[in-house]
Amino acid sequence: MVDFTIKIDKKATFLHYWEQCVGSCRAYTALREDYRKQLAKAHQELGFKYIRFHGLFNDDMSVCLKKMSYNPEVPAEIVYNFVNIDNIFDYFLSIGMKPFIELGFMPECLASGNETVFNYKGNITPPADYRQWNDLIHAFVEHLGERYGLEEIRSWFFEVWNEPNLASFWAGTKEQYFELYENTARTIKAYDSKLKVGGPATSINAWITDMIQFCEASQVPLDFVSTHHYPSDDPLWRRGSTDMSVLMELFASGELGKYERGVIKKMTTKAREEAGKYPLYYTEWNTSAMPNEAQHDESYAATLVAKTLAENDGLVDGYAFWTFSDIFEEIGQLDGAFHGGFGLMNYYGVPKPVYRCFQLFHDTGKERYEVTSDTPEATVEAIAISLPKGIRVIVYNHNIPTSEINDEKISVNLPEGLQPDKITIQRIDQEHCNPKQHWITMGSPKYLKSDQLEQLLQASEIEKEEIKELETIVPAQGMCAIDIEFK
Repeated sequence: MVDFTIKIDKKATFLHYWEQCVGSCRAYTALREDYRKQLAKAHQELGFKYIRFHGLFNDDMSVCLKKMSYNPEVPAEIVYNFVNIDNIFDYFLSIGMKPFIELGFMPECLASGNETVFNYKGNITPPADYRQWNDLIHAFVEHLGERYGLEEIRSWFFEVWNEPNLASFWAGTKEQYFELYENTARTIKAYDSKLKVGGPATSINAWITDMIQFCEASQVPLDFVSTHHYPSDDPLWRRGSTDMSVLMELFASGELGKYERGVIKKMTTKAREEAGKYPLYYTEWNTSAMPNEAQHDESYAATLVAKTLAENDGLVDGYAFWTFSDIFEEIGQLDGAFHGGFGLMNYYGVPKPVYRCFQLFHDTGKERYEVTSDTPEATVEAIAISLPKGIRVIVYNHNIPTSEINDEKISVNLPEGLQPDKITIQRIDQEHCNPKQHWITMGSPKYLKSDQLEQLLQASEIEKEEIKELETIVPAQGMCAIDIEFK
């Protein structure tokens, strides 16, 4: 038995920082009807405010193209067309969301090389001519200002590139990224000094100190620091390198992808110290950096997210879970209703256990109460958060893969004299909110028919049941929310 004691007199503000933003596949997918329906659902039920994605300037968005001339003596003209961006941003605003704008990848007509990334071939090279790149950036922000108004776009974020510390995302050096950042930031600020611009949007919490030192030494605008992390980054993060030689060494040793329990908090704490006075935004995070990891579809992801949301409170200004949907085409659209995709929902819009975890946290208030445990070394932990008529105690039983974990009986102790009027519980575990298992029982159909989809949607629902005592069993890699109402 693990006993948790709630101290009502010891409370703190609990900002829903994880609702600041959510990630998605590339810009072009935001033109799809199914993408939009799922995004609206995530916004309404989970509270996400901003949406971020790659590929805003990809050639499939037709933003910046070379208009060929039929006269060989007349050079080709570069033209801009923001109609697809308008279509997407208009939709975001219509449902109450805003864009967290990632500036990239490089339009082919401006690129210095032909290196690309992903199935959709985003160009990852620096611009051939910064005058042309700066002209595009200026035309883009000017267009946004004219269409949406300065007051509106001043509430948006402009993030320069994505993970430039990875060779697969940036064909240049760190110094060349800083050159890209400086040109972009100065151009944006030249249009309007109150627009928010930041970076370096690195993987493994990298370059934070270097970015700040560069910007301060060169008086380059920097309104926020952004970076990314996944627990599976642990071996790379500890070595501070994403070089191929390090990757091969970790792969050979079997360390690649392994991590320790609670490493996300360690990463965030160090990044918070390095960011100093600057707002810190994690514009990508998830339970694993692999796009086909089984744990993404299972209650494991829910418990890791619960632990992360509880522990990173006060350390970050915004979080952007990667991603809200399995509509995701970086390596092509993977098949199967449950293929371990990054999404909170699968391709068909069925909420996964981790979706329900976010929902349990979203429905809480803005005050957090102190919780103590008589067994602090246990894998089961708890967080107590305010509700309109009481308290929600979210209990999660989490450990990393291959490590020991057992079902745990827990009890919740209230301050003396405080008696509950009603107690209810909602569960996420192998037996509850597990549409993947239902799909497996169906025979794992590759394509879903309407009746099968309806069954999976039903299997994904989270149910509330009344209980008499503040005791329950929390299965291994399971979690629950115990709502305690008072008169």
